[in-house]
This record gives sequence, C-alpha cells and structure tokens, in this order.
Amino acid sequence: MPLTAQDKSYTTKSKKAIGFYEQSEDYYIRRQYGQAVALLEKALEKDEDFAEAYLRLMRIYQTIDDRQKISLYANKIVSLQPDNPRFAEAPLQLAILAFQTGKYAYSREYLDKILSLNPLPKRIGEEAERLKVNVDFAEEAIKNPLPFNPQPLPATVNKLPLQYFPVLTADQQSIIFTGRKGTTPQYDEDIYICTKSPTGEWQAPKQISTNINSEFNEGTCTISADGRTLIFTSCLGRRGFGSCDLYISYKQGDEWSVPENLGNTVNSSSWESQPSLSADGKALYFVSDRPGGFGQRDIYVTHLSADNQWERPLNLGREVNTRYDEVSPFIHVNGQTLYFASTGYPGFGGFDLFFTEKENNSWKKPKNLGYPLNTFEDQVSLYMTADGEKGYYSYERGREGQNYTSTLSEFDVPEEIRVTNRSNFVKGVVRDAETRKELSAQVELYDLREQKREYAVQSDPATGEYMMVLTEGSEYALYVEKQGYLFESLAFNYSDTIQKNKQLDPVYIDVDLQPIKAGKETVLNNIFFDTDQYETKKKSKTELAKIVMFLQSNQQININIAGHTDNVGNKTYNKELSLKRAKAVRDYLIQAGIAEERVGYQGYGQDKPIALNDTEDNRQKNRRITFEIVE
Repeated sequence: MPLTAQDKSYTTKSKKAIGFYEQSEDYYIRRQYGQAVALLEKALEKDEDFAEAYLRLMRIYQTIDDRQKISLYANKIVSLQPDNPRFAEAPLQLAILAFQTGKYAYSREYLDKILSLNPLPKRIGEEAERLKVNVDFAEEAIKNPLPFNPQPLPATVNKLPLQYFPVLTADQQSIIFTGRKGTTPQYDEDIYICTKSPTGEWQAPKQISTNINSEFNEGTCTISADGRTLIFTSCLGRRGFGSCDLYISYKQGDEWSVPENLGNTVNSSSWESQPSLSADGKALYFVSDRPGGFGQRDIYVTHLSADNQWERPLNLGREVNTRYDEVSPFIHVNGQTLYFASTGYPGFGGFDLFFTEKENNSWKKPKNLGYPLNTFEDQVSLYMTADGEKGYYSYERGREGQNYTSTLSEFDVPEEIRVTNRSNFVKGVVRDAETRKELSAQVELYDLREQKREYAVQSDPATGEYMMVLTEGSEYALYVEKQGYLFESLAFNYSDTIQKNKQLDPVYIDVDLQPIKAGKETVLNNIFFDTDQYETKKKSKTELAKIVMFLQSNQQININIAGHTDNVGNKTYNKELSLKRAKAVRDYLIQAGIAEERVGYQGYGQDKPIALNDTEDNRQKNRRITFEIVE
C-alpha cells in the first residue's frame, strides 16, 4: 500500500532515490511490476539503506508469491529498521514464512518482537495475534501426534503423473478421481475410475466415459453411494454460467448419460467447484467464490426438492465458513459428518483438514484432524469410508520447481478422529420372483423412530442392482416396491451398535418381488409388539401406512392378515395372541379407510413355522405378521 502524506519522512536523504521510488508508485498501483521493480532497484543503487524501497519490493513479491525474494527483502528491512513499528510488516512476513515451513520457534521469535513494538498498526497486530494462536496450536499438537500410516495405492492405480481428489462408492469397489497425463497445465484434466477385481485387487484406471470426458477440463467430482449419480466440475469449454460450473450425469447399466449443467439456480457467474454429494443424492455441498460469502471461497449446500429440482444454495454460515478460505468439502455417507479444508482455523500452516458434525440441524465447532495428517504443507482433499476406518487422499510432492507429482494414498483412521456414527450398506439385485428378470424398483429407507424417509433410490433398470447406506443410531425399515408387485419389507436395528461395539458388516440381500396374484404372501418385518402384548408399537406406523398405500393403489385386491408365533409357551395362548395381533393390524387398516370386506385376519400361533425353533434368530423369524392376496 502506498505511503500517505504524513508518512513521507523517508529513511533516505537521496533525492534521486526518492524520485525513482515515487515514480514506481504508479506502476505498482497498476500492477505493472516489471517497471516498478526496475525503478526501485535504481532507487537502491542511489541508497542501499532505503527501507521504503525494500518494503515495496517485498510487497510486489508477496503479490506474485516469490517466497525467496520476500525473505530476502524482509530480512534487509529488519536489519535496517529492527525497532520501527512502521516497518513491522517485514518481520510479520518472516514470521509467516517460518510458520509456512514448519519452523514454529522462529515464527514465535518474530511474533514476540512484533507484539513488543509500539504503536503497532492495527492490521499488523491482529494478524500477528492470529498467527501466534496458530503457532501455539501447532506446537502443542505436535507433542501429541496421532498414529498415521499412509500407504500409496498400488502402482496399478497410480499410473498417471497426477491423480487427485479421490472419491469412492460406499462399497469401496470403485474409486473415481481427477487425473492428468502430464504435470503442466497444458495437459487436460479428465475423470478416471478404478474398480476392484473379484479377488479384491485394484485394476488399472480408465477414463470414466467418453460422454463425460472431453477436450475441456473435467475436474473434481463426487459420486452417490450407489455409484450411479456423478457430479463434476467443468471449466472453460462447456456452455455454462461462470468460469467453472457443476454438471450431472447418471449411470444406467454400464453407460453414463450426457452431462447436464445443474442450472443457474446452483451455478452462478462466479466459480463453482469441488462438489460433494450426500449418500442419497439429495444434498450437494460445493465451493463458490460468489458475492455475499464470509470469505473469498465458502462452502454452500443445495438440496433436491420433492419435484427433483435443485434448490437455491445456502451458505453454511459462520458455523463453518470464515473470512479466509474453506474448500474441498466431503460429506460422509452418514450425512452427519462434514470434512473440509480451511486456512481460517488454528492449524499448522497453509490449508489444514477439519471436520464438524451436525447436531440438531446445526454444525458443531470444527476440529483440526491433527498431526501428522495435517502439517505445514497444504492438505486439501480427503475421503472417509462408510465405516470410518479408512481414509483416502492425494499426496503431492514438489519436483523441479513448478512441476510436481501427486499420488493416491490410503491410511487407517486413528480412533480419535473417526466418525461418531459409522455406516455400512445393504446391496443386492431386485428381480421378478417368477421370471427372474431384473427389475427397476423403488428402494426406500425409513427411520422408524422419527417415522421419516431417509433415502430413496431406484434399482438399475439394466441390472436390477441397488445399494443403500445404513448408519448407526436408529432402527430402519427398507422397502422395495414396484407397481404390479407385492412390496418387500426388511428390518435393520442399528440403535445399539455403538453401545455394544458391534461389528458393522455390509449386508447383501437379493430381493425377489412377487407379482400380485392370489396366494402370494409377504412378511411385514416392521410391525412390532411388546412381549405378550397385541397393541402395535408406535414405530410400526411406517409399515402400517405402507400397507394402506398399497391397498389404496390396488383397489381390486383383498388380503388376509395372519399372525404367527414361535413354539415357546402354551400353544393355545400363542394362537390367541397371534389372532389378536392380526386383528390389531386389520383394525388399523379399517380405521385408515380400507373397506372391512377387503381385509380378513387369522391367527396361526406356532402351527406354520418358516424356520426351526432351535435358536433365537430362528424363533424371531417365526414371530411374524404376514399378509396374503386372496380371491
């Protein structure tokens, strides 16, 4: 910044030096740095102790980020004016450079010296205090390192000079990343995918699709948990609204659709990039430098409405964003943990990785992921697996000045920074029970405690494949349904896995849908009763509502509700209890408006087991409510 009128008591008596210095000001303001540097060097030829000339040179090299020159001129100023508050910007730059290279003790020495000066310019004092907080944090955190064992992915994956911003599908069978075939900007960014072989080895990367990759840059991307929705960044080429926009593509079978711009509700005339899609594909986090934020780059979120339209993005607010940069968000598949990189919170230098968790629809105070995952170098990309046990990131290493290499690595996540609620997945294939043909069906996940739908996906029309994420902390009902078929009801109780430290293993279930025909039956796995009671529990309402909707959509059919028990206890008592439970379900349907003549009921007690009554799991299978299509 130029000196004001009252500052023009220069540290030189040379009029020629002052003349060259003042001539440089216009070039400096207009960012014509070559001409400005030449004039400043002439000024120093006239007086090599001219501190103001060194200060302007330091500021010029700050602008173009030449750290060697910044250090050179800052040191010169400190040697000439060690106790002059007017030149405190120089030791501040040395403190910043020391901090950025992990030399925290040196940084502290400069900061202590700066803060002893008086009167200290307000901006310099505030920046020095902020930097000192970072130094204090870094030195303390290094004393308590977390176990960190990063390992590069196999050479079959790291085949390119540059690969970065990795994301995985929830089943960890595919990894998608941005790659370049060369290390200079002239090489195009494309999106690549690696998949695992049946024996678990990573295969060589291949370009994800000719529909997606083009002669333009395809940058950072995100993929839904089931691997069938991809959102990516494309800059300067495709028709868009700003310098970089977000685009979406859908997978059917092995083919990706032609990408579509997310539209000007999400994209703006500014820069949008680094998307992260929630597991269900209903929430999209991304970075933008659009006006109205808290810093230069902030994290935003947009949600998919009931009519399948992306809503106006919302800034995550001061709970996450600072007046500095927040970038590379990653929303964990549990939908509750957000990872991101920032320069605005106490850290080790440059960009550090942080995480925050959602509680009562608000984000908690972000936490630094610690040393040595974070260091004085920039860390800007992270992916955490559904179970929270593995992390993936790109490790960048400088080479030959401006060129560098970037490899994909994985690590075991230290216990201290694992997600609070782990997730796993249920996956399989939906088929017609009679023809064995793969079906495109609606797959929905409901939280039974909250009685709300968490996710909804469609099984692949070509393969019948589906995948759904399940997260600790609640009981879930999974429904698979298609017009013309009985719906299937599955139950998952993950409400006590944390307390009991249960293993969260993936679930593989193929679903055979029965065509609506007389005699076809389905088990209602999400109707619950207390022991020896026949009133339905509150968490049964989701399932009961599903039956009502099914009967309303299929007015031509009648059903029979049947109750069954295991063989524990008196046979007559069991039969009576099963009859009362079947009647309780029937009564609910009638109260919901279903005609009485359409719904019968029967109690079979222990007479029709579907499993041996030799284990608790098998007895649980026999304790059930079913409904059957009748003539």
